[in-house]
Amino acid sequence: MSDTTEGASLNEQLLDCSRRNNLDLLQDIFTALDNDSDKIAALINNAKDPLGNTCLHLCCQYGSWDVLDQLLDQDGGVEIDPVNASDGDTPLHVAVKYALDEPDHGTFICENLIECGADPRIRNKHKLKPLDLVHGNELETLIDLLQSAEIAANAGPVEEPEDLVDDDDDE
Repeated sequence: MSDTTEGASLNEQLLDCSRRNNLDLLQDIFTALDNDSDKIAALINNAKDPLGNTCLHLCCQYGSWDVLDQLLDQDGGVEIDPVNASDGDTPLHVAVKYALDEPDHGTFICENLIECGADPRIRNKHKLKPLDLVHGNELETLIDLLQSAEIAANAGPVEEPEDLVDDDDDE
């Protein structure tokens, strides 16, 4: 491990490499976990910043494609649709927000998340799906991608993350 991360937990290191697109650090983390897919998936699923963002959220927020690609390639049950604590956003929500400033790269990230199973029908705490975050027609490719993914996903039931289930709903 490098001197800059000495003393930092694996959780902190994973979040840092996700922000900075640091593949070398990510490989060091995988090595520290003996490249065990179950341990790696558990770390990916459980490492969160104070706002409840996982490493997937951070990769999408900062456009860290190289690290995200490696994370999405992991076996062992990586959760593709975790929600953060602040807005209840999934990584796909965050990637759409990133695409507002970086249309091509953000759309590319969204496309890969969807290919890996991200559900475009999930609503955040503001009752917004990822598609609802896109305004205007300047992101036509992203809009088409999200609409197509939603149509394809509608063949099956939407699974709302447990964090967003309304306990007051007696229906």
